Amino acid sequence: MWSIGDLRLEDRVVLGPMSGYTTRAYRRFMERFGVATSVTEMVSAQGLMHNPWESERFVLASDSPTGIQIFGGDPEVLASAAVRAIDMEPSAGYIDINMGCPVRKVVSRGAGSAMLSDPALCGRAVRAVKDATGMPVTAKIRLGETKAGMNFREVLDELVRAGADAVTVHARTASQRYAGSADHTILRDLQSEIPVPLIVSGDIYTAEDAKAALDISGAAGVMVARGGVGNPFLVTQINRLLRTGDLLPNPTVGQQAEWCLELMDAVIEESGERIALGRMRSLAPKFLSGCRYSRDYRRALTDGDTDLDSMRSLIERVRNEMGDAVVRPRNGCAPDQSD
Repeated sequence: MWSIGDLRLEDRVVLGPMSGYTTRAYRRFMERFGVATSVTEMVSAQGLMHNPWESERFVLASDSPTGIQIFGGDPEVLASAAVRAIDMEPSAGYIDINMGCPVRKVVSRGAGSAMLSDPALCGRAVRAVKDATGMPVTAKIRLGETKAGMNFREVLDELVRAGADAVTVHARTASQRYAGSADHTILRDLQSEIPVPLIVSGDIYTAEDAKAALDISGAAGVMVARGGVGNPFLVTQINRLLRTGDLLPNPTVGQQAEWCLELMDAVIEESGERIALGRMRSLAPKFLSGCRYSRDYRRALTDGDTDLDSMRSLIERVRNEMGDAVVRPRNGCAPDQSD
């Protein structure tokens, strides 16, 4: 049992924020697999103040506690945006501030990983949001901007002093973006150095990856992001391994296909067929990754002439023809654009 502020969490898997993926439909879909809490797609603080449509990204309606992730480089704007977010969605469990995104359009605004160059600014942002909302506030950071400038401990000190209720550390630098490997050894025993829950992130593709990251860092939680896209059962596998030491086998192709169809229906219901088609062209191939002919299926599913009916027919055919085959292990998928 651990907590984010006054939110008591039993399991240890946090569903990470991913632009274009962690919509309401996706978060609700992932709940059944055992996520302890989830975080929305990141939302621009400036955009939230001026464009009401931004609020659509974090319409929660979830059973598990959900955090709204915002980004921006001005503590006062972050605070105002957080207040507006809570007004729009009072059931939110906490506010998460993105201080790790390395994408240029975010960094150029002085937000995301650009904040890491000024640890005091990171602390002021947390304090401003806490004072304005009275809500638990978390932050997501990286090791630093560059390998030579890894200053995550200084950033953590400022965040803790400011009252952060938990901190997620992605074990890459901003300059690495999504290349190379996350180095969790740099986070060895880090939980023992800070008085708030640590959530470890980066390259969690298997249950063994999660356990190793937790064992090394001593963290309270582990964040699943890219590794869970198209592989929702990973969350269940992690929970079982951490609770009992047992490693559940990978799902069958048939199970993957069924889950994909369920998610498709949920996305259609949430967003309509036009938007759902674009999202499923990205999501569906990942559910069939690790099965025979997956490259052929990916080409067919992402083809510009493919519509939802033909996509559904292909997934049903895969389920019927290869349903009992066990999905092969994987160790990567498309990069997310938020952490």
